[in-house]
Amino acid sequence: MAIFVKELLDLKGREVVTVRPDLSLGDAAITLHEHRIGAVVVTDEAGAILGIFTERDMVKAIAAHASAALQTKVSDVMTQNVTRCHEGSSTDDLMELMTGGRFRHLPVEADGRLVGIISIGDVVKARISEIEAEAEHIKAYIAG
Repeated sequence: MAIFVKELLDLKGREVVTVRPDLSLGDAAITLHEHRIGAVVVTDEAGAILGIFTERDMVKAIAAHASAALQTKVSDVMTQNVTRCHEGSSTDDLMELMTGGRFRHLPVEADGRLVGIISIGDVVKARISEIEAEAEHIKAYIAG
């Protein structure tokens, strides 16, 4: 009984916080803080995915450039080769991608457009629901 990205997005919503590539790291940090999130998707004017900017990218930039990093453009430090998933991806697919790539956020793309974002927290929550449902099914089987 796999759970798919479409179901996750239908439950949690499809809103994605995006930024433009010329935004400063200082302003990107404010955006992350205000939305209480760990990543923003970097898009162009048409909404195409250019990259992803994460807390890890921020730390790396500050470690390399100290406070001067805050004036740097997001496009200079973002992760450019963004792994994406689609609405038909299962939680097993997501776990494999996230574990293998060592990242915690996956943009969801459909027809070349950004339609959502999935975090590792979303995947863990879905897997717990799957396991609880399986346990209930086994209990019902044994009792019935």
